[in-house]
Amino acid sequence: MRKIGALIVLILVPGTAKAADATTTMGVSATVLNVCLVSATNMAFGTYDPTSSVPTDATSSVSVTCTPGTLFNVGLNAGATGGATVTTRQMLKGASPLNYSLYSNAGRTTNWGNTSGSDTVSQTSAGITPMAFTVYGRIPAQQSAASGNYTDTITVTVSY
Repeated sequence: MRKIGALIVLILVPGTAKAADATTTMGVSATVLNVCLVSATNMAFGTYDPTSSVPTDATSSVSVTCTPGTLFNVGLNAGATGGATVTTRQMLKGASPLNYSLYSNAGRTTNWGNTSGSDTVSQTSAGITPMAFTVYGRIPAQQSAASGNYTDTITVTVSY
């Protein structure tokens, strides 16, 4: 009976024998893309009085989101009107032009063009929060322009 009791005790008590372990390592990697996203709001000057001696001003906003640490330049082209330049842009109503300018500062003294390192806006992204840039527009006073609606389209380019 003692032998049976000892056998039962051995069966019920967990064994101390242990299986062997085998280990290895697993590499984990990812490549973070250097990328930027851009969006812009429309600029609406509203009404323009060609007889007024005061220019007509407006603003819009460009929003840029880039990979953290990315140096980027925001450029604005001359627009869709043939013959326009980044310093003298033109809206059209049919064939009638209305000149305007775009600036990177509120005093409207720094032209916003599309030549990197010259007349673009440069910034380094600090994170994935969108960075907003105000575009300051001005239609010079007393232009000889026919009545009607004038339009243009500006292409915003983010170079990084």
